[in-house]
Amino acid sequence: MLEKALKGKHGYWIWIAVLFIVITVGFSFYLRQLDYGLGVTGMSRDVSWGLYIAQFTFLVGIAASAVMLVLPYYLHDYKAFGKITVLGEFLAVAAVFMCILFVFVDLGQPSRVMNVLLHPRPTSILFWDMVVLIGYLLINIVTGWVILSCTRKEIPPPGWVKPLIYLSIPWAISIHTVTAFIYAGLPGRSFWLTAIMAPRFLASAFASGPALLIVVCLLLRRWGNFDAGEKAIQALAKIVAYALAVSIFFVLVELFTVFYSGLPEHEAPFFYLFAGLEGHKNLVTWMWASTILAFGALIPLIVAPLRRRTGWLALACVAVFVAFWIEKGLGLIIPGFIPSPLETITEYSPTGTEIAITLGVWSAGLLILTLLYQIFIAVRSELHVTGDTFDMKR
Repeated sequence: MLEKALKGKHGYWIWIAVLFIVITVGFSFYLRQLDYGLGVTGMSRDVSWGLYIAQFTFLVGIAASAVMLVLPYYLHDYKAFGKITVLGEFLAVAAVFMCILFVFVDLGQPSRVMNVLLHPRPTSILFWDMVVLIGYLLINIVTGWVILSCTRKEIPPPGWVKPLIYLSIPWAISIHTVTAFIYAGLPGRSFWLTAIMAPRFLASAFASGPALLIVVCLLLRRWGNFDAGEKAIQALAKIVAYALAVSIFFVLVELFTVFYSGLPEHEAPFFYLFAGLEGHKNLVTWMWASTILAFGALIPLIVAPLRRRTGWLALACVAVFVAFWIEKGLGLIIPGFIPSPLETITEYSPTGTEIAITLGVWSAGLLILTLLYQIFIAVRSELHVTGDTFDMKR
C-alpha cells in the first residue's frame, strides 16, 4: 500500500514540498544546536525545560486522544466511528513520532538516549514514559496498518489484532498519566505538585485531540474526497464539549485550592501566568487568550444548532486546539520554574533556533500524517461501499 502515497494531485505535492522545505530548514538549525549546544536556546540553569518539552507534553495528549475513537467503536459497537478509527490511530502514530523527536532534540547530545536504553532504571518515571510511548507507537502502527490492509481486501482483521486494540485503551490513558507523573513527582516545584495533574492532562487531551480530528475530517470532506459522516463528526464534537467542560472545571478547582489556601509558593506561578509577577509578564497575554478561546469555544459546542453548522464547529475546534496548545505548550512548563527554589525569577523565551527546530519537527510529523492519510483515502476510494458507514469489524 505504500505506493499509494506516491500518487496525488497537484496540491498534494505542493504541500509535501512545503513540508520538506520546513524540515530541511529545521534540520539545519538542529545541526547548529548540535554543534554549539543548548546554549543557543532560551533555556538556562534556572529554566531547564522549554519549548521542546512543552510540545512533547502537548503531543502526548494528542496521541492519547485516539482512545476516544477506539473505545466507543470496539467496546460499545458505535458503528459511526468505523470509517475514522484508523484516522485516529494514524494521528497517534504521527503524534508519538513527534514526541520522540522533541525528546531527542531536547537532550542536546543524541547519544544520551542510550543512557535510558542501556541503563534502564525501573524507579525512574522517565524510563516508564519511554516504555509506554514506544509501546503505544508500535501498537498503533500495527493495528492501524493491519486494519487498513484488511479493509482494502474487504476481509475481517485477524483475531490477534483485537487484543492489541483492547490493550491500546488503557495504554493510551497510561501515556498521558505517566507523563503527568513526571511533573507531579517533583516536590520542589509547587506549580506541578498537585494530584489533579493527571486528570487535567487527560481532560485536555480528550478535548484537543478530537478537535483536531474534526478539523481534519472537515478538510478531507472538502478537499480529500472522503466523508467521515455527519453522525461521527457530531459525536466527536460532543466528546470535545464534555472534555472541554471537565478541563475548565479542573482548572477552576485548582485555582480555588491555590488561592483559598493562600500559600505564596503555590500562588506565585498563577500570578505570573494571569497578572505578571514582579514586572515579568511574558505569558499574561497568551494565557488570557487561551482562557477566552476555551470559554468561547464552549458555547458553539454546547448549543446544538450552532454545533451542527460546519463553520461554527470548525471555528470552535480550532479555538479548542489553540487554547490547549497555549495552556500546555506554554502555560504548563514555564511557570513551573517561576519562582526558582531560591525565589528568583528567570523568564524564558524561545530563540529563533528553537522555533525553527520546533517547526521542523511539526513538519516531520505532518509529513508522516499526510502520507498515512493519503494511503487511507486511496484505499477507501477503491472500496465499493454503500451508505455512510463501513464496518471494519465485519
